[in-house]
Amino acid sequence: MPGNDPRLRRTLQLVIALNLGFFAVEFAVATAIGAVSLFADSVDFLEDMAMSLLVLAAMRLSPLMRARIGFGLAGVLLAPVIAFLATLAHKFTAAVPHAPEPLPFALTGLAALAVNATCALLLARVRHAGGSLTRAAFLSARNDMIANLAIMAAAGLTALWPSIWPDIVVGLGIAGLNADAAKEIWAAARREHGAALAARDGGGEAP
Repeated sequence: MPGNDPRLRRTLQLVIALNLGFFAVEFAVATAIGAVSLFADSVDFLEDMAMSLLVLAAMRLSPLMRARIGFGLAGVLLAPVIAFLATLAHKFTAAVPHAPEPLPFALTGLAALAVNATCALLLARVRHAGGSLTRAAFLSARNDMIANLAIMAAAGLTALWPSIWPDIVVGLGIAGLNADAAKEIWAAARREHGAALAARDGGGEAP
């Protein structure tokens, strides 16, 4: 990843700002209406911001160090899974678990979709610039768009059938998407790590 790539740097800075801003919005709405899927998705925005910060910081690092950071990002992608499980446990310990209000639920999902679509389009143009790091940021934004569509569907179901379960099922889906992305990034980082070690040791192609 070239350290002097201004296009990549500007893209990452914009993605960081968008993710941080909407994290605050979605977290506030999730807390207000008690939507566990929105809470998991809000943590996703914070995770995306942290990921883009790491990619930005790694721009001047060696290929070997970038691959090692890629291993760490695979772990970062699991953060929303842990956040969802913790929030879900809290919801079930409440005296009377209640379904989230459908309108703010749906509108927040729509706004999140717009933000994630913007980030995904921005990152799609530079996703090959930095191996597993930039690819991790792109995959996360792409997965978030799928999650946002599911959130909107859950809001529609909740309006027709007031229940906590559409929210919970979508939250489980978000957790699954992030676990799958973590697996992909781990595999990509492992390949890059092998290639970087081979290049460093003068052994040619990595096995």
